[in-house]
Amino acid sequence: MPSPDDANPLIGPQFRIPFDRIHATHVRPAIAKLLADGRRRLEALANGTGERCYENTLEVLDELAEPLDYAMGVVRHLESVATYADLRTALNAVQPETSAFYSGIPLHAGLWAALQSYAATPDAARLTGERRRFLVKTLENFRRHGANLDPAGKKRLEEIDVELTELTTKFAENVLDSTNAFELVITDERQLAGLPPIAVASARESAVHKHLEGWRFTLQAPDYFAAMTYLDDAAIRQTIYQAHSVRAAAEPWDNREHVSRILVLRREKAELLGFPNFADLVLEDRMAHTGRRALEFLEDLKSKTEWRFREENRELLEFRRALEGPAAPELAPWDVAYYAEKQRAALYAFDEETLRPYFPLERVVAGLFELANLLYDVRITEQPGVPAWDSEVRYYHIHDPDGRLLGGFYTDWYPRDNKRGGAWMEGLITGGPAPDGFRPHLGLICGNLTPPVGGRPALLTHREVETIFHEFGHLLHHLFSRVEVRSLAGTNVAWDFVELPSQIMENWCWEREALNLFARHWETGAPVPEELFQKMKRARTFRAANAQMRQLGFGFVDLLLHTRYAPESDPDPVEYTRRILQEFSPAPLPRDHAMIAAFTHLFGSPVGYGAGYYSYKWAEVLDADAFTRFRDGGIFSRATGGAFRFHILSKGDSEDPAELYRQFMGRDPDPTALLVRSGLA
Repeated sequence: MPSPDDANPLIGPQFRIPFDRIHATHVRPAIAKLLADGRRRLEALANGTGERCYENTLEVLDELAEPLDYAMGVVRHLESVATYADLRTALNAVQPETSAFYSGIPLHAGLWAALQSYAATPDAARLTGERRRFLVKTLENFRRHGANLDPAGKKRLEEIDVELTELTTKFAENVLDSTNAFELVITDERQLAGLPPIAVASARESAVHKHLEGWRFTLQAPDYFAAMTYLDDAAIRQTIYQAHSVRAAAEPWDNREHVSRILVLRREKAELLGFPNFADLVLEDRMAHTGRRALEFLEDLKSKTEWRFREENRELLEFRRALEGPAAPELAPWDVAYYAEKQRAALYAFDEETLRPYFPLERVVAGLFELANLLYDVRITEQPGVPAWDSEVRYYHIHDPDGRLLGGFYTDWYPRDNKRGGAWMEGLITGGPAPDGFRPHLGLICGNLTPPVGGRPALLTHREVETIFHEFGHLLHHLFSRVEVRSLAGTNVAWDFVELPSQIMENWCWEREALNLFARHWETGAPVPEELFQKMKRARTFRAANAQMRQLGFGFVDLLLHTRYAPESDPDPVEYTRRILQEFSPAPLPRDHAMIAAFTHLFGSPVGYGAGYYSYKWAEVLDADAFTRFRDGGIFSRATGGAFRFHILSKGDSEDPAELYRQFMGRDPDPTALLVRSGLA
């Protein structure tokens, strides 16, 4: 007869996760047991007798929290993609104790003594390769997380970590709830003028789904970007823009106080640990190393971009006045994308929507898998009948040519009311050495892409195609990992390096030969016509300076909040960040603009991209430069793909990322490639 533990699907990692059997009632008993087990293992490790060696010290530490990691990862994932009140309540109930456990590991005096004792042994001195790196990084990580603090300092650090977990969880919930709370229902069809037919059909189906007359618009990405780009009615654009820009900035989902408190706690944590600011704490173990260097990196890109940024915005205003007369007003934020799309069409005779019929989701995914085969010699096959959290979810296996299973992964592409926005990849299980080879990895990729409408398949924008390729790059980083130390495997790398495998994949979305794999008209199967492809290529750098300045603005906001912001002199972080973002905005921002209240990248987890948003641009320099090797050697070159897989995708954090990059490219990165690609060189 099965024990109660056997009946709880969250206890014990399972490669075939029983998503159909996991309920909110399982969360608290499972986490309570796993925490108790983790504490017992922690005490046993700290108090172990006999001679210390790698296997009984570092290897045990690496595996210490694996069952808890798995269970919490599954629960957090479900709360992101299939949330409901009881599940959210259960997750919130276990977060504080779980956070305290994780925070307490480097604060455990006995464990710290055991690690220091082992580090002084001949066995430790003989370590090489990734085992040596694991020892060094573990000692550094423990120091950085308070191992050398006195008891009072350790207690305060644990309190900070628990409060940060609670606050950031609530922050993310508020963003989801405030986003879902907005809907705009239009009943006069004339007000839809300018919208592409697929956007109109989607809005109609959304209304029907909610038993409403007319056309329903939400703040989900497909609705929002379609309205901002194409809707002729400026008043409606303004309504949607303003609703989007003040998400989670008012009751009952007000995040403004949460932002202030998170920043105060992060600063206190950094100072407690001996760092001048939170950015220096976070970046010590990343490629930039300090907040100052990250800011210098952004400043350099800004200085090379802002001249063209000003030109682009002057040209856009001139374009509007050429259309509407010299008395036409200055551009408002809800005008920019709308007039930019018209300007693009006028300059290049190119409308993004003309590409959509060539990007049916199923064909895009099939072409992506074929590209993976060409570059990396792998086979990806769908596996039906695997339990998932929604009927639209698909599950796949990826094999090497010899039949070895590298891993499995789920895909979840469409928006839902019970799913958070954005696109992301997660690793659910990290494999490792096994007697018969290597245990497979398990991961997932999620998006909020244009769904099927009007009896047509899901027809994507080119940017949505890039999103799929981007997240798949993260997934390959996880699935291709061949690192024996779980803590150093897969995407567990410096955050200014982690975007290289993802962003480099987007390059294939711009290559003719690659597009021919998947860009086929959903009705005729015809490839993208050459004339349309050339228009698309010519338009690639259209307003590239604006796109770059937007990302730089987010990076500056992040770093300045975590290096220079002082609540004593700037009590309102919303106003503080609005002033910064204005410098990077092509139009004056409204006085109530409060995007920081919904910036989950920075405030949706205790660290997340906090002090690390610059890494998107840092990795863009790497990806633009690294792709030159594919471009020069053939974009389907299996030799180049094999080198990238070996030196980058398989190595995790087993070596210094700068050294891994040098091994692949034979030199340090050259930022010129990014400027050339963006038309800014």
